[in-house]
Amino acid sequence: MINRIRDIRKQKGWTLADLAAACDPPTTPQTVGRLETGMRNLSLKWMERIAAALEVDPEMLVRSEKADHPQVVAALAKDGPEALPATRDALLAIDLGGDGVLMVLDIDYPHGEYRPGDQLWLRQLDLAELGRAINRDVLVPKKGGRFAFGRLIDRQGSLVGLLPPGHGEKQQVVDNPAWVAVAEMLVRRL
Repeated sequence: MINRIRDIRKQKGWTLADLAAACDPPTTPQTVGRLETGMRNLSLKWMERIAAALEVDPEMLVRSEKADHPQVVAALAKDGPEALPATRDALLAIDLGGDGVLMVLDIDYPHGEYRPGDQLWLRQLDLAELGRAINRDVLVPKKGGRFAFGRLIDRQGSLVGLLPPGHGEKQQVVDNPAWVAVAEMLVRRL
């Protein structure tokens, strides 16, 4: 089993000391470090304590090496979607069923109905299935490690037309994308 304490802690921007202090009762940063690296056994009691401090379900702290987990692949910033320096596991673990790779788009800047802090979960489609995504929001890879995001409004041959979610933005056309990921779930903190 792979321990995900460090990944979750870093996603929250916490140090070892922050997590140690958030535990009830508080522990030491060295103990948290040993739990993260596997130098100390992550018992059920420790899982519950660490998970409560991180405000996640205890099951989120471990996962099988073989299990695929949805990845946050891009962030929607002021000027559009931007690739992350490295992908990371999405914190909400939910089985949406179906085929295709799940991925997540973090919303960092308001675009249309999307607010900062939202996560948009998408499912990668084969290009043959693109008809299912017409009139739905999609993420499309572009050349140079960039992305396009918007409502899929047209497909002609190898060209895919997207209407970005902001007001007054022009249609974007992507030629021969490797894949298209269609929005399936919006996660918004209340």
